[in-house]
Amino acid sequence: MPRNVLNKADGSSGFPSEAGRYHLYVSLACPWAHRTLIVRKLKGLEDVISCDVVDWFMDGHGWSFTNKKQDCTLDTVNGCSRMREVYHKANPDYGGRITVPVLWDKQKKTIVNNESSEIIRMLNTEFNAFCTTVEQRKLDLYPENLRKEIDALNEWIYPMINNGVYRSGFARAQEAYDVAVREVFQGLDKVEGILSKSRYLTGSTLTEADIRLFTTLIRFDKVYVGHFKCNKKRIVDYPNMWGYLRDLYQIPGVADTVNFEHITKHYMASHESINPTRIVSIGPDIDFNTPHVREAMANS
Repeated sequence: MPRNVLNKADGSSGFPSEAGRYHLYVSLACPWAHRTLIVRKLKGLEDVISCDVVDWFMDGHGWSFTNKKQDCTLDTVNGCSRMREVYHKANPDYGGRITVPVLWDKQKKTIVNNESSEIIRMLNTEFNAFCTTVEQRKLDLYPENLRKEIDALNEWIYPMINNGVYRSGFARAQEAYDVAVREVFQGLDKVEGILSKSRYLTGSTLTEADIRLFTTLIRFDKVYVGHFKCNKKRIVDYPNMWGYLRDLYQIPGVADTVNFEHITKHYMASHESINPTRIVSIGPDIDFNTPHVREAMANS
C-alpha cells in the first residue's frame, strides 16, 4: 500500500477528520467497497466525504473511470483515467494490487487506507462531529460491549462466506471447489441458526458484522448462485436469513447503495475466465421490499 493508516478525529495519525478533505473511490459492484458506502450513508457523511464510482467493467488493466455509463463517474479529484494512476500518484513505485475502496486525502494528495474493514471503522467513529443528525452521530456499529462478539463473527464469516464465494467461483480444480463451496454453506447454515434466535448477528443491535455479511448476501442469489456455482441453496431458501436480508435492505438509505445493474454486469462481463461469452443473465427477479417481520424476533 502507498499508505495504510487509520484516520483519527484528533489528528494524531496525521490525518485529522475534516469535512471535505477526504474522498472515496469505490465500485458499486464490489462487496468490499459497498461496505464503505453503507456506513457513509448510515452515518450521514455523504456531504462530508465525496465519492467517485469506477466503471462496472474491469478489463485486464483493472478499474477505470467513465461518465458514459449509468452511475459511473470520472475521477473528479485527480483526473485519472484508471485506479492504477491514483495509486501511483500516492506512490510512483507501488507494485501491489489495485483495489477499491480507497480513502484519499485531498490535502496531502495521498491514499490514507484501502482496507474496507478499517475504513468502515473510521467512518463509524472518527467523523461523528460531521454527521447530519444526532441519531447518526449516536449510531455505533462497533460498540465496546460487543467488540469481542463482532470480531469473533468476522473471523469466520470472512473466510467461509465473504471470501468463500470467490474461492468457489475462481476454483480451478474440482477438489478446490468442493472444499470452498462446502465451507460457504456450512457458514450460511451457521448464520441461519444464529438468526433463528435473534434479529441481528449479535442480538438486537445492528453492527458492522451485519453490514459485512449483507454485501455478500445481497449478491448471492443474483450472482453467486449461478456465476460462482454456489447453487446448493439460495438465500431465499433460508427462512431466517431471507427475512434478515430484507430487514437490512429496508433500513432507510441502504437500498440506495445497492446497484444490481453494476453488480450483475461487473461479475458476468468482467470475469471472462468464468463466463467467456460475457452474456449477462436476465434474472432472477427478487423483491427485497416484501415485509420481513424481523422486528418481532426474540432477541438473545
